[in-house]
Amino acid sequence: MTGFGNFWQQGDFITRSVAALLLVMSVSAWVVIFWKGWLLRRVRVDIARAVPAFWSAANVASGRDQLAAFDREQVLAPLLLAATASPNANTLEAHGHIDSQLTRRLRDALHAVLTQLQFGQVLLASIGSTAPFIGLFGTVWGIYHALISISAAGAITIERVSGPVGESLVMTAAGLAVAIPAVLAYNIFGKRVGACEAELEGFAHDLREMITDAARA
Repeated sequence: MTGFGNFWQQGDFITRSVAALLLVMSVSAWVVIFWKGWLLRRVRVDIARAVPAFWSAANVASGRDQLAAFDREQVLAPLLLAATASPNANTLEAHGHIDSQLTRRLRDALHAVLTQLQFGQVLLASIGSTAPFIGLFGTVWGIYHALISISAAGAITIERVSGPVGESLVMTAAGLAVAIPAVLAYNIFGKRVGACEAELEGFAHDLREMITDAARA
């Protein structure tokens, strides 16, 4: 039987719970990693294709159709909708200057899109920061449980101690194995989200200038 098999068989409820928790965290992290990698790749491709297509259109209506064709994840359409929306005449927003109205609507739309792109980042950060300590707790508890069992059995020798202690150290390695991919993915995705944010902010700024110039004309 493998070391992990012995560790699982000899472990108590807490030991097995820690191992199961690390397994759930690992599966969750990899699901988010694959999903966000796929999502952010689509978003970057969409932005690179949709923004030039929009500005090459003859008018806003045609540009909206171009966005609909390329913006598969709906990260640009909310900005255009916010820029071209007309506020209710009976609201405080309608009494403000057009520049202020546009800034407010575009800011809110941009925040909503960024929230969509950042989904899952908190989970990756939480797993990356807590998994090593959970694994360390499993190791400490496993060693304690093993020493208690050996002490109750009678004679204590280095051979009887080294086996259970070595098997308990697997939990620390498992915690690191869960944390490292989550931390790396968090950093990579954070950089990609930042690049998308810069592109979206530029598009929102250009929309604001276009609508403002049209209103002044």
